[in-house]
Amino acid sequence: MKITEWIKAARLRTLFLSLSCIWAGLLSVQTVQKVDLLISVFTFLTALFLQILSNFANDYGDSIHGADNTTRKGPSRAVQSGVITKEQMKFAMIIFAALSFISGCFLLFLAEPIIGSTAVFSLLGLGLAAIAAAIAYTNGKRPYGYAGLGDISVFIFFGLVAVLGTQYLQTAAINKVAVWLACAFGFLSVGVLNLNNMRDISSDILAGKKSIPVRLGLPKAKIYHTLLLSLALLCLLVVANELHLNAWVIPAFSFIIGLNLFLNNKVKEEIGFDPLLKWLSLSTFLLSIILFMAL
Repeated sequence: MKITEWIKAARLRTLFLSLSCIWAGLLSVQTVQKVDLLISVFTFLTALFLQILSNFANDYGDSIHGADNTTRKGPSRAVQSGVITKEQMKFAMIIFAALSFISGCFLLFLAEPIIGSTAVFSLLGLGLAAIAAAIAYTNGKRPYGYAGLGDISVFIFFGLVAVLGTQYLQTAAINKVAVWLACAFGFLSVGVLNLNNMRDISSDILAGKKSIPVRLGLPKAKIYHTLLLSLALLCLLVVANELHLNAWVIPAFSFIIGLNLFLNNKVKEEIGFDPLLKWLSLSTFLLSIILFMAL
Protein backbone atom coordinates (compact mmCIF):
# COMPACT_ATOMS: atom_id res chain seq x y z
CA MET A 1 0.00 0.00 0.00
CA LYS A 2 1.32 3.43 -0.93
CA ILE A 3 1.78 6.17 1.64
CA THR A 4 -0.11 8.45 -0.76
CA GLU A 5 -3.31 6.53 0.00
CA TRP A 6 -2.95 7.32 3.70
CA ILE A 7 -2.24 10.97 2.90
CA LYS A 8 -5.44 11.10 0.84
CA ALA A 9 -7.37 9.43 3.67
CA ALA A 10 -6.04 12.08 6.08
CA ARG A 11 -7.77 14.73 3.88
CA LEU A 12 -5.07 17.37 3.99
CA ARG A 13 -7.39 20.14 2.84
CA THR A 14 -9.30 19.84 6.12
CA LEU A 15 -6.15 20.22 8.21
CA PHE A 16 -5.99 23.93 7.38
CA LEU A 17 -9.21 24.24 9.34
CA SER A 18 -7.68 22.83 12.53
CA LEU A 19 -4.60 25.01 12.11
CA SER A 20 -6.77 28.09 11.60
CA CYS A 21 -8.83 27.53 14.75
CA ILE A 22 -5.75 26.97 16.93
CA TRP A 23 -4.06 29.97 15.32
CA ALA A 24 -7.11 32.07 16.20
CA GLY A 25 -6.71 30.96 19.81
CA LEU A 26 -3.03 31.96 19.78
CA LEU A 27 -3.98 35.35 18.35
CA SER A 28 -6.28 35.87 21.33
CA VAL A 29 -3.36 34.94 23.61
CA GLN A 30 -1.21 37.51 21.84
CA THR A 31 -3.67 40.26 22.72
CA VAL A 32 -2.95 39.57 26.39
CA GLN A 33 0.63 38.32 26.66
CA LYS A 34 3.53 36.72 24.83
CA VAL A 35 2.77 33.31 23.30
CA ASP A 36 4.49 30.26 24.81
CA LEU A 37 6.14 28.47 21.87
CA LEU A 38 6.30 24.94 23.32
CA ILE A 39 2.69 24.95 24.52
CA SER A 40 1.67 26.31 21.11
CA VAL A 41 3.50 23.53 19.25
CA PHE A 42 1.79 20.80 21.26
CA THR A 43 -1.57 22.53 20.90
CA PHE A 44 -1.13 22.36 17.12
CA LEU A 45 0.03 18.74 17.26
CA THR A 46 -2.90 17.64 19.40
CA ALA A 47 -5.37 19.38 17.10
CA LEU A 48 -3.82 17.79 14.00
CA PHE A 49 -3.89 14.31 15.54
CA LEU A 50 -7.55 14.80 16.46
CA GLN A 51 -8.39 16.04 12.96
CA ILE A 52 -6.71 13.06 11.30
CA LEU A 53 -8.42 10.71 13.76
CA SER A 54 -11.75 12.30 12.86
CA ASN A 55 -11.07 11.92 9.13
CA PHE A 56 -10.04 8.28 9.48
CA ALA A 57 -13.05 7.54 11.68
CA ASN A 58 -15.33 9.28 9.18
CA ASP A 59 -13.88 7.22 6.32
CA TYR A 60 -14.39 4.01 8.27
CA GLY A 61 -17.83 4.86 9.68
CA ASP A 62 -19.35 6.07 6.41
CA SER A 63 -18.16 2.93 4.63
CA ILE A 64 -19.77 0.77 7.33
CA HIS A 65 -23.08 2.65 7.33
CA GLY A 66 -23.27 3.05 3.55
CA ALA A 67 -22.90 6.83 3.15
CA ASP A 68 -19.77 6.21 1.06
CA ASN A 69 -21.24 4.39 -1.94
CA THR A 70 -21.17 4.46 -5.73
CA THR A 71 -23.72 7.32 -5.86
CA ARG A 72 -21.56 9.65 -3.79
CA LYS A 73 -20.44 12.77 -5.69
CA GLY A 74 -17.21 13.55 -3.81
CA PRO A 75 -13.73 11.98 -4.09
CA SER A 76 -13.53 8.23 -3.44
CA ARG A 77 -12.84 7.17 0.13
CA ALA A 78 -10.10 4.77 1.14
CA VAL A 79 -12.14 2.04 2.83
CA GLN A 80 -15.08 2.20 0.42
CA SER A 81 -12.77 1.94 -2.60
CA GLY A 82 -10.76 -0.88 -1.02
CA VAL A 83 -7.30 0.76 -1.11
CA ILE A 84 -7.27 0.55 2.70
CA THR A 85 -8.97 -2.33 4.49
CA LYS A 86 -11.36 -1.89 7.40
CA GLU A 87 -8.89 -3.59 9.73
CA GLN A 88 -6.07 -1.27 8.65
CA MET A 89 -8.25 1.79 9.15
CA LYS A 90 -9.38 0.63 12.59
CA PHE A 91 -5.72 0.19 13.58
CA ALA A 92 -4.91 3.68 12.25
CA MET A 93 -7.79 5.07 14.33
CA ILE A 94 -6.34 3.45 17.45
CA ILE A 95 -2.89 4.89 16.66
CA PHE A 96 -4.18 8.44 16.21
CA ALA A 97 -6.46 8.22 19.24
CA ALA A 98 -3.36 7.25 21.25
CA LEU A 99 -1.29 10.03 19.68
CA SER A 100 -4.04 12.55 20.46
CA PHE A 101 -4.19 11.39 24.07
CA ILE A 102 -0.40 11.36 24.59
CA SER A 103 0.09 14.75 22.93
CA GLY A 104 -2.83 16.18 24.91
CA CYS A 105 -1.43 14.86 28.19
CA PHE A 106 1.96 16.39 27.51
CA LEU A 107 0.24 19.66 26.59
CA LEU A 108 -1.57 19.66 29.94
CA PHE A 109 1.68 18.84 31.72
CA LEU A 110 3.28 21.92 30.16
CA ALA A 111 0.28 24.10 31.01
CA GLU A 112 -0.20 22.85 34.61
CA PRO A 113 1.96 25.57 36.23
CA ILE A 114 -0.27 28.16 34.53
CA ILE A 115 -3.76 26.69 34.92
CA GLY A 116 -3.40 24.52 38.05
CA SER A 117 -4.07 20.83 38.69
CA THR A 118 -7.86 21.16 39.00
CA ALA A 119 -8.15 22.66 35.53
CA VAL A 120 -5.81 19.98 34.16
CA PHE A 121 -8.24 17.23 35.17
CA SER A 122 -11.19 19.14 33.76
CA LEU A 123 -9.41 19.69 30.44
CA LEU A 124 -8.31 16.05 30.39
CA GLY A 125 -11.98 15.08 30.50
CA LEU A 126 -12.70 17.54 27.70
CA GLY A 127 -9.88 16.04 25.65
CA LEU A 128 -11.26 12.54 26.11
CA ALA A 129 -14.66 13.87 25.03
CA ALA A 130 -13.04 15.30 21.88
CA ILE A 131 -11.51 11.90 21.05
CA ALA A 132 -14.85 10.20 21.63
CA ALA A 133 -16.68 12.80 19.52
CA ALA A 134 -14.21 12.34 16.64
CA ILE A 135 -14.91 8.61 16.59
CA ALA A 136 -18.64 8.62 17.36
CA TYR A 137 -19.53 11.07 14.57
CA THR A 138 -20.03 8.24 12.07
CA ASN A 139 -19.35 5.15 14.18
CA GLY A 140 -21.35 3.01 16.58
CA LYS A 141 -24.97 1.92 16.51
CA ARG A 142 -26.25 5.50 16.64
CA PRO A 143 -23.63 7.84 15.15
CA TYR A 144 -24.63 11.41 16.00
CA GLY A 145 -23.58 12.66 12.56
CA TYR A 146 -26.40 10.61 11.08
CA ALA A 147 -28.89 12.42 13.32
CA GLY A 148 -27.84 15.84 12.03
CA LEU A 149 -25.86 16.80 15.15
CA GLY A 150 -22.51 17.20 13.41
CA ASP A 151 -22.90 20.97 13.04
CA ILE A 152 -23.30 21.45 16.79
CA SER A 153 -20.29 19.23 17.51
CA VAL A 154 -18.10 21.07 14.99
CA PHE A 155 -19.05 24.46 16.42
CA ILE A 156 -18.24 23.26 19.94
CA PHE A 157 -14.94 21.51 19.24
CA PHE A 158 -13.53 23.55 16.32
CA GLY A 159 -14.82 26.86 17.63
CA LEU A 160 -15.30 27.01 21.38
CA VAL A 161 -12.91 24.29 22.54
CA ALA A 162 -10.15 25.01 20.02
CA VAL A 163 -10.02 28.79 20.39
CA LEU A 164 -11.01 29.24 24.03
CA GLY A 165 -9.02 26.19 25.13
CA THR A 166 -5.91 27.47 23.37
CA GLN A 167 -6.13 30.80 25.15
CA TYR A 168 -6.93 29.27 28.53
CA LEU A 169 -3.93 26.91 28.39
CA GLN A 170 -1.59 29.90 28.22
CA THR A 171 -3.39 32.55 30.24
CA ALA A 172 -5.69 30.67 32.65
CA ALA A 173 -8.41 33.05 31.50
CA ILE A 174 -10.76 33.72 28.60
CA ASN A 175 -11.37 37.23 27.28
CA LYS A 176 -14.07 38.78 25.11
CA VAL A 177 -11.94 38.75 21.96
CA ALA A 178 -11.40 34.99 22.28
CA VAL A 179 -15.16 34.41 22.54
CA TRP A 180 -15.83 36.36 19.33
CA LEU A 181 -12.99 34.57 17.54
CA ALA A 182 -14.30 31.21 18.78
CA CYS A 183 -17.72 31.98 17.32
CA ALA A 184 -16.26 33.26 14.04
CA PHE A 185 -14.09 30.22 13.42
CA GLY A 186 -16.79 27.92 14.73
CA PHE A 187 -19.25 29.24 12.14
CA LEU A 188 -16.61 28.93 9.39
CA SER A 189 -15.90 25.33 10.40
CA VAL A 190 -19.59 24.47 10.35
CA GLY A 191 -19.66 26.07 6.90
CA VAL A 192 -17.05 23.59 5.67
CA LEU A 193 -19.10 20.70 7.05
CA ASN A 194 -22.23 22.12 5.44
CA LEU A 195 -20.53 22.21 2.03
CA ASN A 196 -19.54 18.59 2.51
CA ASN A 197 -23.10 17.66 3.43
CA MET A 198 -24.65 19.62 0.55
CA ARG A 199 -22.36 17.75 -1.85
CA ASP A 200 -23.44 14.40 -0.35
CA ILE A 201 -27.21 14.96 -0.09
CA SER A 202 -28.16 12.20 -2.54
CA SER A 203 -25.91 9.51 -1.08
CA ASP A 204 -26.75 10.55 2.50
CA ILE A 205 -30.48 10.16 1.80
CA LEU A 206 -29.86 6.60 0.58
CA ALA A 207 -27.77 5.83 3.68
CA GLY A 208 -30.32 7.32 6.09
CA LYS A 209 -27.92 10.07 7.14
CA LYS A 210 -30.11 13.00 8.19
CA SER A 211 -27.63 15.84 7.91
CA ILE A 212 -28.85 19.44 8.05
CA PRO A 213 -28.93 19.76 4.21
CA VAL A 214 -30.88 16.49 3.98
CA ARG A 215 -33.39 17.84 6.50
CA LEU A 216 -33.61 21.30 4.90
CA GLY A 217 -33.24 20.46 1.22
CA LEU A 218 -30.59 22.07 -1.00
CA PRO A 219 -32.17 25.54 -1.49
CA LYS A 220 -32.62 26.12 2.25
CA ALA A 221 -29.23 24.55 3.01
CA LYS A 222 -27.64 27.21 0.79
CA ILE A 223 -29.49 29.90 2.78
CA TYR A 224 -28.23 28.25 5.98
CA HIS A 225 -24.69 28.41 4.54
CA THR A 226 -25.12 32.13 3.84
CA LEU A 227 -26.22 32.64 7.43
CA LEU A 228 -23.19 30.75 8.80
CA LEU A 229 -20.67 32.77 6.82
CA SER A 230 -22.49 36.05 7.49
CA LEU A 231 -22.38 35.39 11.23
CA ALA A 232 -18.67 34.59 10.93
CA LEU A 233 -18.09 37.92 9.17
CA LEU A 234 -20.07 39.77 11.83
CA CYS A 235 -17.95 38.20 14.60
CA LEU A 236 -14.73 39.11 12.77
CA LEU A 237 -15.89 42.70 12.39
CA VAL A 238 -16.56 42.85 16.13
CA VAL A 239 -13.02 41.57 16.76
CA ALA A 240 -11.63 44.23 14.43
CA ASN A 241 -13.51 46.89 16.38
CA GLU A 242 -12.51 45.51 19.79
CA LEU A 243 -8.82 45.43 18.86
CA HIS A 244 -8.93 48.68 16.87
CA LEU A 245 -7.37 46.95 13.86
CA ASN A 246 -6.36 48.83 10.74
CA ALA A 247 -9.29 49.79 8.54
CA TRP A 248 -8.07 47.65 5.61
CA VAL A 249 -9.01 44.40 7.41
CA ILE A 250 -12.74 45.13 7.10
CA PRO A 251 -12.83 45.11 3.28
CA ALA A 252 -10.40 42.16 3.32
CA PHE A 253 -12.71 40.11 5.59
CA SER A 254 -15.75 41.14 3.57
CA PHE A 255 -14.15 40.25 0.23
CA ILE A 256 -13.04 36.77 1.35
CA ILE A 257 -16.41 35.88 2.90
CA GLY A 258 -18.29 37.49 0.01
CA LEU A 259 -16.31 35.54 -2.59
CA ASN A 260 -17.12 32.25 -0.85
CA LEU A 261 -20.81 33.15 -0.72
CA PHE A 262 -20.78 34.14 -4.40
CA LEU A 263 -19.19 30.83 -5.41
CA ASN A 264 -21.64 28.89 -3.25
CA ASN A 265 -24.69 30.60 -4.72
CA LYS A 266 -23.50 29.85 -8.27
CA VAL A 267 -23.43 26.08 -7.66
CA LYS A 268 -26.38 24.25 -9.22
CA GLU A 269 -25.36 20.60 -8.84
CA GLU A 270 -24.15 18.74 -5.75
CA ILE A 271 -20.70 17.89 -7.16
CA GLY A 272 -20.04 21.61 -7.57
CA PHE A 273 -19.69 22.01 -3.79
CA ASP A 274 -16.60 19.78 -3.62
CA PRO A 275 -13.97 22.34 -4.73
CA LEU A 276 -15.57 24.92 -2.44
CA LEU A 277 -14.52 22.79 0.56
CA LYS A 278 -10.89 23.56 -0.22
CA TRP A 279 -11.70 27.22 -0.92
CA LEU A 280 -13.42 27.74 2.42
CA SER A 281 -10.74 25.85 4.38
CA LEU A 282 -7.99 27.93 2.77
CA SER A 283 -10.05 31.10 3.19
CA THR A 284 -10.40 30.39 6.90
CA PHE A 285 -6.64 30.00 7.15
CA LEU A 286 -6.17 33.24 5.18
CA LEU A 287 -8.49 35.07 7.57
CA SER A 288 -6.34 33.96 10.51
CA ILE A 289 -3.22 35.21 8.69
CA ILE A 290 -4.87 38.58 8.06
CA LEU A 291 -5.71 38.85 11.75
CA PHE A 292 -2.09 38.11 12.62
CA MET A 293 -0.80 40.75 10.19
CA ALA A 294 -3.26 43.34 11.50
CA LEU A 295 -2.41 42.93 15.20
